[in-house]
Formats: sequence, C-alpha cells, structure tokens
Amino acid sequence: MAETFLFNIAERVVEKIVVLTVDEVRLAFNVKTDLKKLEDTMISIKAVLLDAERQQHQNEKLRLCMWKLRDIFYDAENVIDDFKCEALRKEDAINHPSINNLKVRVFGSCCLPLSFSSKMSHKIKAINRRLGELATEWNSFDLRQCSENRHVFRRETISFVDSSDVIGRDEDKENIISMLMKPSEDQNVPVIPIVGLGGLGKTTLAQLAFNDDRVTSLFPLKIWVCVSEEFDLSRLLKLIIQSVNKEERCDDLTLEALQACLRSLLNHKKFLLVLDDVWNENQAKWVELRNLLRSMDGLSQSKIIVTTRSWKVASIMSSIPAYELKGLHLEDCLALFTKWAFNDGDERQYPNLVRIGEEIVKKCKGVPLAVRTLGSLLFQKTDKSDWIYIRDNEIWTLEQKENDMFPVLKLSYNYLPSHLKRCFALLSLYKKDEMYYSDRVIQLWMANGLLEHPKQNQEWEDVGKRYLNELLSRCLIEKERDFGFYFIFKMHDLVHDLALDVSQKECKTVNFETERVDENVRHLLLCDEKLVEVPRVLEEMKNVQTIIIRDASEESKTIHESVINLCVSNFKYLRALELSHSPLAALPNSIGTLKHLRDLDLDECRGIRELPRSFYNLRSLQSLNLGDTGLKQLPDSVQRLIELRHLVITIEATHLKEIRAGCWTSLQYLKLVRCIKLECLPEGMQYLKSLGTLVLSYCIRLVSLPWSLKFLTKLEHLEIIGCSKINLEMEAEEEEEKDLQLSLKTLSLESLSILTDLPRLLLQGSSSTLQQLRISICPHLSGLPAWLPNFTSLHKLEIMGCINLSALPEGIDRLTNLRELTIGRCPQLSKRYKQNGGEDWHKIAHIQKIDIFG
Repeated sequence: MAETFLFNIAERVVEKIVVLTVDEVRLAFNVKTDLKKLEDTMISIKAVLLDAERQQHQNEKLRLCMWKLRDIFYDAENVIDDFKCEALRKEDAINHPSINNLKVRVFGSCCLPLSFSSKMSHKIKAINRRLGELATEWNSFDLRQCSENRHVFRRETISFVDSSDVIGRDEDKENIISMLMKPSEDQNVPVIPIVGLGGLGKTTLAQLAFNDDRVTSLFPLKIWVCVSEEFDLSRLLKLIIQSVNKEERCDDLTLEALQACLRSLLNHKKFLLVLDDVWNENQAKWVELRNLLRSMDGLSQSKIIVTTRSWKVASIMSSIPAYELKGLHLEDCLALFTKWAFNDGDERQYPNLVRIGEEIVKKCKGVPLAVRTLGSLLFQKTDKSDWIYIRDNEIWTLEQKENDMFPVLKLSYNYLPSHLKRCFALLSLYKKDEMYYSDRVIQLWMANGLLEHPKQNQEWEDVGKRYLNELLSRCLIEKERDFGFYFIFKMHDLVHDLALDVSQKECKTVNFETERVDENVRHLLLCDEKLVEVPRVLEEMKNVQTIIIRDASEESKTIHESVINLCVSNFKYLRALELSHSPLAALPNSIGTLKHLRDLDLDECRGIRELPRSFYNLRSLQSLNLGDTGLKQLPDSVQRLIELRHLVITIEATHLKEIRAGCWTSLQYLKLVRCIKLECLPEGMQYLKSLGTLVLSYCIRLVSLPWSLKFLTKLEHLEIIGCSKINLEMEAEEEEEKDLQLSLKTLSLESLSILTDLPRLLLQGSSSTLQQLRISICPHLSGLPAWLPNFTSLHKLEIMGCINLSALPEGIDRLTNLRELTIGRCPQLSKRYKQNGGEDWHKIAHIQKIDIFG
C-alpha cells in the first residue's frame, strides 16, 4: 500500500522554516508572522502524525485527509525553498557583478526585495488558509501524541519443524551445529547470531538445529523464545521460565522475583536458548538480560542462538562473527516450489506448467518463503492463465496471507524510522538488478531534501552515509564492493518490490506503454528503449521533482529535448535531472529557469561542447556531473555556483581556469576524468577548504600534484588512476612542512606506469589517520617507504600487479590495526609472504584476513 511519508515531510519542512527564520535572510515583518503561523500549525499537526500513520490503514477518511495534507506540505516546502533561491540570486547580484569581484557570502546580510516578500506572503497565507480549511476534518479524528511509529503485529514462532518440509539447508544446519558443539573460549555469554533478509529461513534453520539429536544430547535443557518487537526484560524472563517449567506461575512476580526464579531453574544446568526474531537495537536492554545470564553458574557451557534481520542486533549481542544466511540455489528452489504447487507426483502431468514455474521461481532470487508463497498460490490450479498471471505480476500485487512473503518482508519496512522510509522508497527509481552507487544515491536524497540537518562537525554527505549504513544493517541493501569513500550495493528483487509498493504515489517508472500516472507523483524514471517521445500523460503534471532517463534510444534526441522542454515549462520545482548518455548536442538557454535544480547529471553527454550563458542561474546546484562530455573549457559561470558540493569534470583544454577565493567553498568532491590534454591542476586549489575527496582519472598528461594540496586539511580521500605521466614525489622542503597535520583516510593509486615513490608529504602528514592504502598496476614501484609501519590507523592494505615489488617494509608486524591484506599478481611478494613456505609469512601472520594469489 502506498505510503504518505507525512511525518518525515513535516519534519523536513519545520526544520527548513527554523533555518530560514534564524540563519539565512532578513524577512519582512508580515512574512515572519505568516511563517510563524505556518510553523506552529505544522508542529501541532506533526505531534499527532505518528498516531495518524498507525490508524490510517483502518480509517479511509483519515487516509484521504493525510494525502491532502501531503500535497499542502509539499507546496509549503516549495515556498520555503523559494526563499533560498531568491537569497542566492540576490547574493550573486551583490557579490558577483563580475567574476573578478568575488566575495565571501553572508546570507544574513541579504535583504529580499519588497515585491518578492509580498508575493511570498500571499503564498504562505494561501497555505495557511488551506490548512485552516482542513482543520475541522483533521481535528475530528481525535488523534493523540505518541512516540512509537511501528504498526507491527507480534509474531509467534515455535521450536518444532518437520525436516521433510525443508529443502537446501543441510549445509547451513551442519555449520550451526558445529558452532554449537565448539567449546566457548571465555566467560562471555556465548551467542551465535543468524542474520539475513526476512523470508530466508533464519527461524527454520534455528529449528533444524534445535531439534537435531546431537544438539539434544549436548544440551539437556532447550528453551525457545520468540522475542519479536518487544524486548522487555520482565516479559522475556517470564517466557523463559514458562518454557523451562510450564507449571511455574510468574505473571504477578516482580523483576527481582523473576530473576530468583530463573536462577533456581538454570543454575548448574547446561542449556540452549533460542531468541528468535530479535529486533531490539538498544544495547542497554540486551545488557540487562546478558548480565542476568552471566550470574548463572556454568553458563560458559551453554549457548544462545539469536535470529535477526539486523547486523546491528548481531553486533550488540555477540562478539563472534554472525552467520549470514544466503539464498537457496535454483535447483533447491525448484524442488521447494514443486512441493508447494503440486500434490506429490502431479507435476509430471503438467510439463507446460512446470516450465512456467521455473520462470516464477527465478523471480524469488533464492528466498524460500517467496517460493513457498507463490507455490501455494498456485496449488491445485491447472489453468495456464493462472500461472502466467503469477509469473507476470510483481509479488506485492498478489493477494497474500499474514505469514506469506510480502507481509513478512513488510515488517522490515515497518521497523524503519520515519527518516529512512522515504529514502528507501526513492530506491525504487532504479531498475531491478541495477547496481547502486552510494554517492549517487546520497546526492539524489540531498537534492530532494530527504536528509535531516547535519549535527555539529558533520556534513550532509555524512548523514547520507549513516542512512545507507542503517539500511545495510537491516539487510535491506547488500554491499557488493567498498572503495572507502563510496561503495556499490544492490537490492534484492523482492526488496525492490517492497520499495515499489510503498512508493506508488511518490515514484513512477514510465515506459512507452504507460497510460496513467498519478498527477501528484514527484519522481519519474523514464526507462525504455522504445520510448522515443515523452508520454502525453506527463504533460499535465506539475509537481515532479526528479527526472531520470535510462535506456532511451541514443539515436533519438527528441526524447531528451522534450524532457528538458517539459521540465522548463511544467516542473518549476525540479530538484534532480539525470540525462546521462544523452545524444544532446547542447543544453537550451532556458535551462537557467530551473532555479531549484540541485542535481544535474550529464555524464557521457559527449555532444555537449559548451554550457549555455544562463547556466550561472542554476545557483542551487549541489551536484554537477560533466564527466566524459565534449566540453572545451569550464566556463567562469560554474565557479559562481557556490552551493556546489560534488563536481565531475571532463574538458579538452590544457589548463583549468584558476580557482578564485570565495569560489566552491562548499565543494566536498572533485573528480577530473579523461582530461587528456590537462597538464596541471588549477591554481588556487588551496581555496577548496571543504574538499574531502579528490579523484584524478586518466588525465594522461598530468605530471605532478600541486604543493597547494598541503593546505587541504579536510582532504580524506585521494584516488589517482591511469595518469601515466604523473610523478608523486612530494618531499617536504621547509621545516614546518614536516609537521603537517593532514587527514587522508584512503589513498588509491592505480595504473601509474612511471610511479617510483608514494606522495611522502601527504602521507606523512596523515600518519595517524590513513586507514586504507591501495596500490595497483604500478610496474616501476620497486619498494615501499621505510616509514609505512608508522601508520598506526592502517587497517586495509591492497597491493596488486606491482611486479617489481620484492618486499614489504621492515616493521610491518607493528601495524597491529591492519585487519586486511591483499597481495595479487605480485610474483616476488606472493612467494615471500605465502602461508606455506614463505620466508616472511610470520611477519604478517597476525593479520585477520589475508588473501595472496597469483
């Protein structure tokens, strides 16, 4: 069912009003008064929104009222953002009468024109009036303040399972039993966490181990407790006591009495306790139970199994690595599907249905509960059309019972805090099986104002990373590869279905067959090779904030030109526009009217040779990707975009124009890619005081790094790839430069054909901060510096394809924080440090994860 995301929208709008009235611009008195009224009204509504979100599924009138509120809240957000745009325009006019007269911006000195203030006052009054008209209906629902947003029903599970119903988990079962039989190494509570996506079979695996004869003989006392959403110590103690002794009456006992009762039952006994379906991420609650269990005599001989969908829960409850449950193999899924879809042996009578069944099973991507759900929907149905219907529909559109796949998976969404729900929904704008890049996702979230305001010493990007880590910890996304300053992740098809379900009135994928789109949809993915023109259903829309084009015909400029024209004419509050791989030869001058645009992606638009004169009007731009374009030179107007935080550039010139003081003061990320004529980095790099990431990729004539990099004290990530002429020798010449305090965390050097030394100045200035070092395909590098073992924070070292590197520096064993070491295609190193027979293996044997190959 589509979500309104009303609580989160209200949070962001109230936050913006507060920032506007406190920090940014001088507001006319009437505007301040109207804004204060709007703020008070929204705070009042927000106070009961959690209760409204809980009740909406049983009250259709309430739900419809919430949709009306959503549209008003969005309009309010647009009006608030108008103030920011006007402040930027006013400031630009004052500070930039010409590009040669740059000044540091001060929002507080910006006084808005009376005509603008008057117009805004009317708009805010109109919003207040609309809220007032809705007030009677809203108040009639008698909503109350509450602090819990989880409309979750308590699950119950039992310890018994019929092993004949389980397919493909024999190896997992043996692994868990092996862990149970292994003696504990210390006096800590021995907890074995099983982690995985909802529906993978974590409970089933625990049941299989729980009922195995070997486990029964090892643990005379076995206890099964389904924890579900309420991790309350008194409740858990009662459940454990009643599981041990069903005759024990403990409903009215105090917590102290419950503890005494449990001690009498468990003292000196070896037991297996299963805590199934744990969601609690509050460490203090777990510590209460852990400390009580620690007080039992003989605890070290006992074991606890925990099943959870959260890596955070696993890390809180156990010091050993969690057991990650993976999906079933296709053959096992087919066998399981056949078991649920047919009576024994009947599948042989319907080979045509079995073939369709194989296609259905592939949709489940290894999740046994999804296989069971779809198989059971088809049980005793022999009409081919029924099977085709299941095959061709998304799982979330199919009718299901409470314990089927989609309701179980929806629990994971219900447990998300409100700020993550809307962010999760936006992930539906990607195609199934598409890889997500963490930095791109964060930029899209930022552009649409989905991130909460950063705390002190944090950046917006840090908030986005925290959100992604929360989704990772809940198994809703899966990390594929980590590059330090960004990572690639994927989303299981069924989780993508979940995102599609909750985002139905926020996000829409449009193809050439699309006949209808809700007029209030905010985010569009235009995705189809057959799409040669903008569907007419989009021409009546006004509220779109995101446009992404994927897979449109590269031969046709029509679709891209039409999209831009539609944006200019209809989508006045557009925040994100992705036109990557577009065949466009130029951007229209009218693009400058998109004053709210924050994210513009022109990656691989090779036909674009220059930017239009109006480009400087895009003052709200935070992210600009001009990578692999045909751009001749970066115009001065781009330096006037003082909100820019993420910039990717490809130019044909030999030099970039000098960076002037006051320009790009917010820039966090700068990438120069395939600037094949570029001979040096621009003058004025020292002014990029906020720069955290610098990437130089295939700038084949670049010969050195500028000394000005030593002033970039916030630079945390440096990546240099394919710069075949670059020499990184940066020796400190002045005495004071030897004590530089820099902040590099990751350094990646790849395909540098003449590299003979590492950038000493930058590295020695970061000796206490460097965490990851990657050196790949540097054939002339024959030795690593003797001072490398001084990097006390280094935890990941990767050396690949360095054929002349013969040894790691002396003292490598001093790197006690080094947890991962990879050596590949380095013949001399591989021989010297291999585990069996390597003369220097003992120097690296302390490292937890070592991978040596080739």
